[in-house]
Formats: sequence, structure tokens, C-alpha cells
Amino acid sequence: MRCVFRAGSLFALCLLPAASAAQEYPTRLIRIVVAQAPSSGPDLTARALGQKLTESWGQQVIVDNRPGANGIIGGELVAKAKPDGYTLLLGVPSAITVNQFVYKKLPYDPVRDLAPVTQIAVNTFGIVTTPSLPVTSIKQLVALAKARPGELTYASAGIGNFTHLAGELFCQATGARMLHVPYKGTTPAQVDVMSGQATLMFVSMRGIAEHVAAKKARLLATMGERRDAAFPDTPTLVESGYPGVVVIGWNGLLAPAGTPADVVAKLSREIGRHLSVPEFRERMASLGADPAPSTPEAFAAFIRTEAMKWQQVVRAIGLEHSQ
Repeated sequence: MRCVFRAGSLFALCLLPAASAAQEYPTRLIRIVVAQAPSSGPDLTARALGQKLTESWGQQVIVDNRPGANGIIGGELVAKAKPDGYTLLLGVPSAITVNQFVYKKLPYDPVRDLAPVTQIAVNTFGIVTTPSLPVTSIKQLVALAKARPGELTYASAGIGNFTHLAGELFCQATGARMLHVPYKGTTPAQVDVMSGQATLMFVSMRGIAEHVAAKKARLLATMGERRDAAFPDTPTLVESGYPGVVVIGWNGLLAPAGTPADVVAKLSREIGRHLSVPEFRERMASLGADPAPSTPEAFAAFIRTEAMKWQQVVRAIGLEHSQ
């Protein structure tokens, strides 16, 4: 009995550091790495959330912008950081569910080297055209693209970017033949669509909604499973007869693999708590983001499903491991 008691005591002592990790966390500054430029959608989301975490925990949460290479620079930094919960990544689709299929070699594996914490928000993708294009519906757009194969151009934020693959998914489903024109980022692509240098773009509405409202660009359809409350008069591609073309923008928080599970769980719970407060939900909505918190397990499952979907698109267009 004495041996059993000693063994039990030793086991309990071994659990103390793990049990106390989440209780003590955080005790110092937390850094959220955003692999996009300042004032981008992910950046604004991270800053809003960081402010709330700073207020509730009494420890400063800062945003560290590391744009470039389709999210690879920021992703590598977090993947190779100490797994203690003090360096986190604001992940987006291209970096988390696409890059591993497009690039021959990544300096990190987003599945092996990053631990999902929680999904934060989703946002609507839409098909936006230059105002001068003589179409007002998806049916007309597809007909024009088929009548003039290769003449219509769709802009993207770069080869392998989510804005590129959304366009490829659309072309595969509709049979439309359009020319892809990659840009160095979303903003210059949007500028050329509005000016007429490019025909259209598949893009997150959070960054172009104001231009649509000002009639500098025309929204033909949204790409979610159902209509967006912000665009109630705009049909979805599903409604337009293309149920397989669903594209959802999203972002979420990830930590380096090996981060203690109780720290990951504490982060997930705290972020979920903030995202459930009506006032903060309204603030997120003003940034074009629909709060969608989840457990680490649910977020991991979502990432797996999205990755399988985009791998098929990448493979179909011969882009797999081409970069």
C-alpha cells in the first residue's frame, strides 16, 4: 500500500506543472502574428481581439505583421516559435489549407507544426466585376465568358492565393474560360477591376463592399451556402444553379504544435467568450466578419475538410507543387 501511495503521489506531482500551466497563463506579453499587411481584414480582426484579451487578462497582446510569400513568412515564424502560448498565428485559408499543395517545399507543415485553437470569424466572398462590363447576373457572365473564351480576365492576389482558386473553382463548375491575372496583393487587383483594367474578381466582400456601394464595382453573386444578410438582394451561386461552388473566407487562431493542451483550451474558451458578447459581435460585423468561434477539435476538422477541397482544385488545374 505504501508503494501504491508513493506511486500515486509521484503521478500527481508530475501533473502539477501541466495543471498549473493554464492557471498561470498568461504571465507576459502575447504576440499574434498576422501574415498580412496592416489595415487588412485579418489585421483588423487580430487587433480587435487582442484589445479584448489585453483587457480581460491584464497582459498586453500585440499584433506583429509579417506579410509576404502568400502567408509563408508569418506561418514559419509561428511554426518554429516556442510552444508556450505566447506566439500565435492569425491564420487564413491560403496559408493554412492551400500552400502545402501549391509549393514544392514549405519551411513548415501547417498540419504537423501548427495546433488549431479556434476559428474566429467567417466572411462572405463575392464575384465583383468592373462597372462597364455589360452583365448583371451570373447567367449573363457565364454566357459572355463562353462566347468570348479567354477574353475576360479575373484578377487575384497571386498564384495559389484563395482569390485565384475561387476563380478556378468557378470556371471548373461553369465551363467558363477566363484568363487569370495575378497581382501582388488584393488591393492592386481591386483597383484594376474598378478601373476596368481587369474584368472581375473573386474576393472577400469585407474589403470591397464600400466600393460596391459607391458603384465603383458591381456585385453579381455571393459565394456562401445562403444569402448574406449584408447583401440580401444578391443571389448566391448555389441559387444561380451551381451548388458545388461554395467559397467561404475565414480566419482563426493557431499556436505552435506542442503548446500545452490546457493553454490551447484556455485561449479557445476566452476568445469564444468575447465573441459571444453582442457589443463585440457588432464590432466584428462592422469589420465585415461574422464571428464563428469553435473548439480546437472542431477547428481542426474544418481545416481538414477545406484542405481536401482545395487540394482537388489545385490538382485539377495542374498547380500542385508547381511553385
